[in-house]
Formats: sequence, C-alpha cells, structure tokens
Amino acid sequence: MAEISLLKRSLAELIGTYVLVFLGTGSVVTTVLLIQGWTTPYADNTFNVGIDIASWFAIGIAFGIAVLAMIYTFGHISGTHINPAVSIALWATKRMPTIDMVYYIIAQLIGATLASLSIVVIWGSRSVATGLGATAMFEGVTYGQAIVCEAVATFFLMLAIMGTAVDKRSPAGFAGLIIGLVVTADIIVVGNITGSSLNPARTFGPYLVETIMGGVNLWWQFPIYLIGPILGAIVAAFVYDYVAGLKSSE
Repeated sequence: MAEISLLKRSLAELIGTYVLVFLGTGSVVTTVLLIQGWTTPYADNTFNVGIDIASWFAIGIAFGIAVLAMIYTFGHISGTHINPAVSIALWATKRMPTIDMVYYIIAQLIGATLASLSIVVIWGSRSVATGLGATAMFEGVTYGQAIVCEAVATFFLMLAIMGTAVDKRSPAGFAGLIIGLVVTADIIVVGNITGSSLNPARTFGPYLVETIMGGVNLWWQFPIYLIGPILGAIVAAFVYDYVAGLKSSE
C-alpha cells in the first residue's frame, strides 16, 4: 500500500465507514419504523424490544454485507479497517504507523457521522426518534457486562481479521466473506445485549447526530463502546500473533 497516499487511504476509510454505518444503522431505523405499533403476545417481556430474531438476522446481514462489500472494494487500498478498534490493534502490534492510525480514526469518525446525518436527511425527523440505530445497553445488562460483551464479540471479529486479512499465509479472496459473516453472527447473538457495536465509530456517529438533532443523549454509555472493542481487538491481535507464531510487525 506504500504507493497509495495516506490521504487516499484515509478517504477510502471514510467512505467505507460511511457505507457500513449507513447500511447497518439504516437497517435498524427501517426495521424499527416498520414494526412500530405492532403488538405481540410477549409485550410484557422486557427482553423483547419489538425486534424478533428474524429482524436481528436481517440487521446482522445488513452490517455483514456492508463490511464484506467494503473489504472487497477498498481492502487493496486502505486495508478496510473502517473501525478505530481495528486500527488501534494493528498499531499496537506495530503494523501501522502512529500518524496513519490517527488519520484513519479521524476519517472513520467523519464517515460515521456523515452516514448518520444522511439518514436524518433521507428518513426525516422520524429517524431521530428511533435513535438512529445507536447502540445502548438493554434492560438487565450492567455496565461491566456490556464492556465484557463488546470485548468478547470484538475479539472474535479481530481474530477473523488477523487470520484472513493480516496473515499473508491465509487463502486469498476469503477475508471479506469471513469477516462479514463474523460481524453478522456477533450481531445476531449479542445484538439484544449491547446492540453489538464492535466499533467505536459505529456508535460515535449516531450518538453525535442524535445530540445535534436534540434526540436521546447516550454519551454516558460511550465508554462501553470505546473500552470493550479496543480491548477485545488488541487482545485478539496479540493472541493471534502468539498462536500463529507471527511477529507483531509482520
């Protein structure tokens, strides 16, 4: 990637994160709007948030497809991190210069914010009432449980990234598919725990635009989606290096 400028790689990260957040959180907004007013025999069950397993699957698939598509589109340009936790983990294992990491993270945050702004423009003010697909702890989940949940789920994601995209010994052409499927599985399994962010930028964009538009203020939960994903990604990167016998700089 040395022949591609940092500016162009950062732009690829911005666009990739934009697509991820727009398609992913957009699927949440659409799902919530579609089912508003529905009644179910489980309405008194607080674990039921109006989204059934089929809907969680659809949301997971939307995120997975977005990740898959962007990996195949920009993987050869920027590596398609589209996630500050991934960039930080690769920096921590000496695979990414500090300046590159900073540019990538700024681009990712901008892309996520523009995606949420676009949703407001397209769906209108009614999208703000849905939370713009923002992630948050569900009822009965503690702050500590939420951090562990995000860390574990991101650990799985980063392992897949290390094994299919970073390790040069892995079969070519499968990274996007495998990583996209892991994202989908994570969302299906723990979506009703923390919203399954796995990505600080994915949470940052909706939070910021919700605040700008006068929607719900969830910033007190943002550390969950900062600490959990970053911790999970860093641990996964070092664990993979150890198990696979790789040096951090490889």
